[in-house]
Amino acid sequence: MTSNGPGQLAGSVLQRGLDQGSTAPSFWVEMLGTEVQFRTADGRRTRSIESGQGETVVLLHGISGHAETWARNVAYLGQSFRVHALDMLGHGFTDKPPIEYSIQALGEHVLGFLDAIGAQRAHVVGQSLGGWVAGWLAIHHPDRIASLVSVTGAGLQLNEAGAAITARVGQKVGEATMRAVTSPTLASVRTRLEWLVHDPTIITDELVQTRLQMYTRPDFLAIADQLVTSFTTGPDPLELLTSERLSRIACPTLVLWTKQNPTMPWSVGKRASEVIPGAAWYLMDRAGHWPQFEKPAEFNAVLGDFLESVVDRTGAWSTGGA
Repeated sequence: MTSNGPGQLAGSVLQRGLDQGSTAPSFWVEMLGTEVQFRTADGRRTRSIESGQGETVVLLHGISGHAETWARNVAYLGQSFRVHALDMLGHGFTDKPPIEYSIQALGEHVLGFLDAIGAQRAHVVGQSLGGWVAGWLAIHHPDRIASLVSVTGAGLQLNEAGAAITARVGQKVGEATMRAVTSPTLASVRTRLEWLVHDPTIITDELVQTRLQMYTRPDFLAIADQLVTSFTTGPDPLELLTSERLSRIACPTLVLWTKQNPTMPWSVGKRASEVIPGAAWYLMDRAGHWPQFEKPAEFNAVLGDFLESVVDRTGAWSTGGA
């Protein structure tokens, strides 16, 4: 990847702004040239932010998130791929039906989106809950997944001892999220967003206002409690990403984690990369649960290089980090 792409520029400008104590650049400036689309996917009105041409890349956000999770990445990746950052089912401006929310339901909605855009296969990049959905798709629908990238992915339960970690992490995420979504205010939303990152100064007023708009939508308030509970305190054991299930993943895979992730420890992510056959591993420093937003220059370079290596079939991708 070149060093002067939009993602690299975004990262350098962002860091200069923070170093000088000024406001970070608007993520709408960073998304100039992208487009917002609404389609019917699996019978549901679905919003996406899109850019570029080439092989299909789908970006999936975390619990209670939305497509702007990928604001600092869509334009950069769009230089080489056709990129679609989704509002997943029950999130953002996508429909929020009164259903029992599950990983399968979210995964089938993604498959419906691929059908809607005419894509037989896609490279799927998932962060947190999105990583869980992406992993489920790679296991249960391998014919539709060209490659998998899990970014601080949720849903991992690699052994019996890991069950306690999974429960503890689920409770932590659930409590942090519920405080924001049940009575959303500028303060509660800011607290939730600052919890996602290593450096809280990265959370701008613009981002807080954007998410507050999402959280105060009547359709989201109607399902928020059930949605959050489904994936935190009451996940379906049959949908957890166990070692046996991960070992069935056959597509090229990158597991990307951070040293300061506030949910699952990086050692668990590392172990997942060892269970998935042939998976690559990358560990970022000085980043929390949202490395794609907090350190976009490094994230874009690593992800772009991995995806290009998959497309080129050269296998010449060098793992980095510790």
